[in-house]
Amino acid sequence: MTGAPPTECLEACDVHFRRGTRTILGGVTLSLRSGEIVALLGANGAGKSTLFRILLGFLKPEQGEIRLDGVPLGTFSRRALAQRIAYVPQAHVAPFPYSVRDVVLLGRLAETGIFRAAKAADHQVVNEILERLAITHLAERPYTEISGGERQLTLIARALAQGASILVMDEPMTGLDFGYQVRLLQQLVSLAGTGHTIVFSTHNPEHAVQIATRIAVLRDGAIMADGPPAEIITPPLIHTLYGVEVSTLTNADGQMLIVPVMEPVRL
Repeated sequence: MTGAPPTECLEACDVHFRRGTRTILGGVTLSLRSGEIVALLGANGAGKSTLFRILLGFLKPEQGEIRLDGVPLGTFSRRALAQRIAYVPQAHVAPFPYSVRDVVLLGRLAETGIFRAAKAADHQVVNEILERLAITHLAERPYTEISGGERQLTLIARALAQGASILVMDEPMTGLDFGYQVRLLQQLVSLAGTGHTIVFSTHNPEHAVQIATRIAVLRDGAIMADGPPAEIITPPLIHTLYGVEVSTLTNADGQMLIVPVMEPVRL
């Protein structure tokens, strides 16, 4: 007996967007389904951040629409959207030295509103999320004094505190050391396993191959490819996007490896 197929929860339908006379997005259609991890690849200037801002409702498309559970995004209040969709930025600097706990607690505003003080139940939610992401030991540390990887986990915790089931993440691994990149990838897989939908942009195709259930490729303002990693990531595609030659290999566990083709160094 098989379970029901994943349902589409967030859709971009023929989305167009321009800045002045420059077309940024020229008819983008992309669907996100419950429990998926979708990696968005594209060179700088391809329109990835603009697409994310439109998915979040921060920008309005000139043509087309975004639908959440089949309903146009514009019919939702900002508070209702915050309870469904959360944005995890690439970098964030708090204006005050809030503790990690307080930064995560800010996520509860989507549930409580700004005029109600946090209750015991809100603090319990925060405690559970800190434990889930293994950052309880950071709870009382100033957010401004922790590492980049710890900040990224804190921002994910804040997004979860909103109650959001859809996480939109703009290049979340940028600037993180190797250890935190691995930890973050593992956390994203864990979140998808509990039903969260995750879409993230990256310039590292290996990150996409390692955890994504689907890869979408944005080029010249349009989705040029969308499908399972093994079908999408090919040497010709990498060359088209980034102008470099690569080889793809498969290790003993069946995982794809992407290896740059480089001239040998002669000493």
